[in-house]
Amino acid sequence: MKRNRLWAWLIFALGAAYFLIPLIATFEFSLRMRRGAYTWDAYAVVFADPRFQATFSYSLLVGLFTIIVGIVIVVPAAYFVRLRLPQLRPFVEFITLLPLIIPPIILVFSYIRLYNTSSWLPFTASAFGTDVLLTFAYVTLSLPYMYRAVDTGLRTIDVGTLTEAATILGANQVTIITRIILPNILVAVLSGAFLTFAIVMGEFVIASLLNRPAFGPYMQLIGANRAYEPAALAIIAFIVTWGAMGMIQLLARFAPKTAALKE
Repeated sequence: MKRNRLWAWLIFALGAAYFLIPLIATFEFSLRMRRGAYTWDAYAVVFADPRFQATFSYSLLVGLFTIIVGIVIVVPAAYFVRLRLPQLRPFVEFITLLPLIIPPIILVFSYIRLYNTSSWLPFTASAFGTDVLLTFAYVTLSLPYMYRAVDTGLRTIDVGTLTEAATILGANQVTIITRIILPNILVAVLSGAFLTFAIVMGEFVIASLLNRPAFGPYMQLIGANRAYEPAALAIIAFIVTWGAMGMIQLLARFAPKTAALKE
């Protein structure tokens, strides 16, 4: 038992070192902008850059709309597949896996080809239309993660019994999904939302080829022309990501208590 515990701790230490050492080295390098001293100059430069503020805000807004659209599409689809059309589940799972198989560059060129200014639906003719196209592209990229997170959440509850009870009480399908199913799988939905947010904040190919002022192209641009600012941006992105993970864990801890209080 002691030997097994020792190996477990050794493997854990190696895994932690694999992730933490590069992060610590990046953080240490980001503080060396001023020769011979550790300073926060790189972070001050990044936060003072109007392009950082604009691109981060833009990606944050696009990420929010992507999460909303993804939830509106995926939650009802996964619910109906699990409740009424279980025979379609392998087909739906295959469809949601396609974004992992099809490279984003093929996806964006297909969008440009189909929705350019000379097509029947010219999304790229205006900035708003291109933003909508970018949002739906991100919804497509996040489908594998959002669908599996929601499907996992649906497995933890008795969908049939909840639906039957709500129907007997006179609830319609919209009420069942929004007020019964969704609150019971809220943690799973938030997990998918976090993964979607991470995809949106770090994505480069689609945003770059659609010429949108997103955070991913900004990070690439800074990385190609600066030394210390990209390291600072990497640390900032890491903090945002782990902050979102911490919120998910916090909500997961309080979600069961909330559900019990409602019952």
